[in-house]
Amino acid sequence: MMGALTLYNITPGPQLFTEQPDIVWGLIASLFICNVILLIMNIPLVGLFAKLLDVPNYILIPAIAAVSFVGVYSIHSTTFDLVFMVALGVFGYFLRKLNFPLSALILGYVLGELMESNLRRALSISQGELSILWSSPITVVLWLLAILMVFMPVIRSIYRRKFKPAI
Repeated sequence: MMGALTLYNITPGPQLFTEQPDIVWGLIASLFICNVILLIMNIPLVGLFAKLLDVPNYILIPAIAAVSFVGVYSIHSTTFDLVFMVALGVFGYFLRKLNFPLSALILGYVLGELMESNLRRALSISQGELSILWSSPITVVLWLLAILMVFMPVIRSIYRRKFKPAI
């Protein structure tokens, strides 16, 4: 496997700073130059970006949908991806109408694979023993916080009903 790191005989990690300082400092300098260029470009264009907020939704939403359709179709060139995108959009619409927190769904989708691989790793280290999931005090506190977060909307609604302010 010839990756970029093996091509230049660079080892990853902290050794990169000691063995190839010109590459590291070149990267840092290029990032600094990019930030300066972005600052120079964005200061005069901030008014234009603020005007984008005035674009009405009946224009903005179809434009975003069109760009999304083109992007999805350009990846695999299949209509299945387009139908799947529309189905996910309809699913997201119904979740929004049901007041489902979409941030939690997105967070679960993004972190789900990482959590699953770490659960698999923990169970392989403990040879399949489930008690590793609650054996340390830190994990017990995290489990209690997770349970509290799940039941917090119910607790909050009961609290609001019980202590409704008199106006």
